[in-house]
Amino acid sequence: MDTNLKSHILQLLTPYFTPLEVPAKTILLKEGQVSRTMYFIEQGCLRTWVNNDGKEITTQFFFEGDVVSSIESFRTNQPSLYTIESLEPTVLQTLSIKDFQEIIASSDDFKKAMEEHLFKRFYQAQQLFYSFLKNNPQQRYEELLQRHPHIVQRVPQHYIASYLGITSVSLSRIRNRR
Repeated sequence: MDTNLKSHILQLLTPYFTPLEVPAKTILLKEGQVSRTMYFIEQGCLRTWVNNDGKEITTQFFFEGDVVSSIESFRTNQPSLYTIESLEPTVLQTLSIKDFQEIIASSDDFKKAMEEHLFKRFYQAQQLFYSFLKNNPQQRYEELLQRHPHIVQRVPQHYIASYLGITSVSLSRIRNRR
């Protein structure tokens, strides 16, 4: 998104924002709940994860400047497929579903920004999906380092391992081989 459009969108949203600061390990939305809030990250890190028979499987990481919600739940009023949790103390600006609907109905720029955001999330999900189909764990880790080095710098190893679909021990072996 170009800088001018991003600035315009933020100006548009600022009157609707409600600030929220949360400590690390705060659940913002539980899998199965209906999402009623969209989060804009000012500072910190969030992850999304699913529960697979009591095991947490990390699906995505989000950092400063990212917009996070269970958009499917947010837009359809259906239960969320995943949990949203803070990994660090995090400063957020929140937007309610009511305000979101009001803004989307009145702003073509916001619609365009949301379309771009959704396409970016879809593309990231596809990249991860195809990486699981085509690559072994070593290759998935190398790809993560290449595309998103900040994740490896900021996120605890056990969450990265979960994201890559491997154990922490396997990730340690992969890192030691480098």
